[in-house]
Amino acid sequence: MLAVGATASTAARARTLSIFFLRGEQLASVPRTGSGTTVAVRKLIAGPTRAEVRKDFRTYIPSGTPIHSVAVTGGLATVDLGARFISGGNSDDLLARLAQLVRTTSAAGAPRLQLLIDGAKVAGIFPRVPTERPITFALLQTPDVPLPKPRREKEPPPDPRVKRVQQRLIPLGYLPTGSDDGRLGPATQEAILAFQKWERLSRTGVVDASTQSRLNTAQRPTPVTRGNVGKRAEVLIDRQVALLIRDNRVFSAIAVSTGKPSTPTPPGNYKVYAKIAKWWSVPFREWLPWAVPFVGGIAFHEFGLVPTYPASHGCVRQPVAVARMTYDFAEIGMPVKVVARS
Repeated sequence: MLAVGATASTAARARTLSIFFLRGEQLASVPRTGSGTTVAVRKLIAGPTRAEVRKDFRTYIPSGTPIHSVAVTGGLATVDLGARFISGGNSDDLLARLAQLVRTTSAAGAPRLQLLIDGAKVAGIFPRVPTERPITFALLQTPDVPLPKPRREKEPPPDPRVKRVQQRLIPLGYLPTGSDDGRLGPATQEAILAFQKWERLSRTGVVDASTQSRLNTAQRPTPVTRGNVGKRAEVLIDRQVALLIRDNRVFSAIAVSTGKPSTPTPPGNYKVYAKIAKWWSVPFREWLPWAVPFVGGIAFHEFGLVPTYPASHGCVRQPVAVARMTYDFAEIGMPVKVVARS
């Protein structure tokens, strides 16, 4: 017969730890049974489960990273890992794996971390993070670079040919009303690229012969799926286009860059859960202005580099010219459907 005291003891041992992986541009926790910093580090190194990977939880820590030792004294965790922890990957990968470790050990009860690699302190490995001394998660949460300012490029003088193109893009939903100024600025360039993506033309951003020909006969984009009355959005991964939709009519079609193959934007049905004008990515130490997150750390957001192909950590990157428009259009609770093949 099991004594009451034994039952209480078993429950005490079966404590839950928070282990931190990534979903898009932010850290996200998953529960694990156990207690103590040593166990937490082991669970972190083991990585997400298959079910968690299917829900887009990712780890940037190399599989098989050796754990030499973990010691905790007075809130300071000294974690000694093998060199595999700092091998391979780019600067983003290194920052992400460090953030995972710092946040996990902090949640386990050690707010400061001293990282050792093969028994020695390291410096200059993690961009802008001084790991030769103990660090805290608060350090990673604190922006250390200014919010990026959009580059102001001198626009060319008005051109009647550009104005004619704009006057076609406006009723098609690629440019807002009143933007036909005849200048080939960032908004018009983005609109041309979005048109080419939607029409499955070459993604040149230039009004070449095939683009001009299609402009003459094109129809306004239509939603891929049917939805309720009100606002919603579709992210079309194959076309690298997002559609902002009001009452089942496309309000605007924009060019985006979704998650690269190693960190894809997960298809599915989601809802906007926040609007954050100045979002800071803790793992990647970068600003994500005009963020509209809809699942974990995956969001629409402004980014300086928006290539014509999937290149993000899972988010939906948008050019500066349109990110604020998406932010203003979005509402908390707005449905977002990510479609793999449109």
